[in-house]
Amino acid sequence: MTAAEIGDLAATRRDADEWATYDEFAAGIDTYRLPQESLAGRRLSFELEGGGTITVDVLDDARVRWSTSGSRTVDDVDDAADPYDAIAVRPGVHFLNLPLESRERTALTIVWSEHTRRAIVTHSRIGQEPREGEPQVTQEFVAAVLDGGEPTGAAPGESRDLIGMRNLYRYSPQHLYEHVYMSTERYAWQNLQGVQRGHGDMDLSTVWKLDDGLYLFCFREFHPRRERLAARPRLRSRDDRDLPRHQR
Repeated sequence: MTAAEIGDLAATRRDADEWATYDEFAAGIDTYRLPQESLAGRRLSFELEGGGTITVDVLDDARVRWSTSGSRTVDDVDDAADPYDAIAVRPGVHFLNLPLESRERTALTIVWSEHTRRAIVTHSRIGQEPREGEPQVTQEFVAAVLDGGEPTGAAPGESRDLIGMRNLYRYSPQHLYEHVYMSTERYAWQNLQGVQRGHGDMDLSTVWKLDDGLYLFCFREFHPRRERLAARPRLRSRDDRDLPRHQR
């Protein structure tokens, strides 16, 4: 986008105190999202770093049964049934999100590579009450290995690779955002096109590297008016593509 094109958008800028509602800014934002992937019939078992396992049995195109044991990040679960959202990020790389109905105010996100058998598990929780100066959502991350073979390559972990990068992400013809990755704990964003035009913020963020050029990016917002979008795991690649956007 040229400077002139960005300047032309100034006429649609919202007033500083006029924050868009969730329904306003989220409408259509998943237009360019990669299609849903069916994992029906698969059993996925992950050994977590530091001990513990997560096992997911995919029942059909929409639901899973899952269990955990011995994990330091996820409470033990004998048997739970929940919906799932899955995307094939690249050939052999998958993004699985469980927006848990069986557990209140929590979600599990698992990203893994069939090639290296390496995985990242993210456990997100929404606090019962907002706390001044802190995001209402907390997240824990743990490296894992997909059962069924020997892992290769480096284990996933926090990365500084994106620091200093400035990217533009177009989610739909009406949604254009700029991100600047400031440090290992902060990123800045602003809306260049859309109902949030003229708004931006700097929020807490975490970046983990899954494989060469492929990163899990998570952010946790402070702004109470956007609590429903308080934490979103996404995958980023170094060639500026925005990979699957976490379902709302």
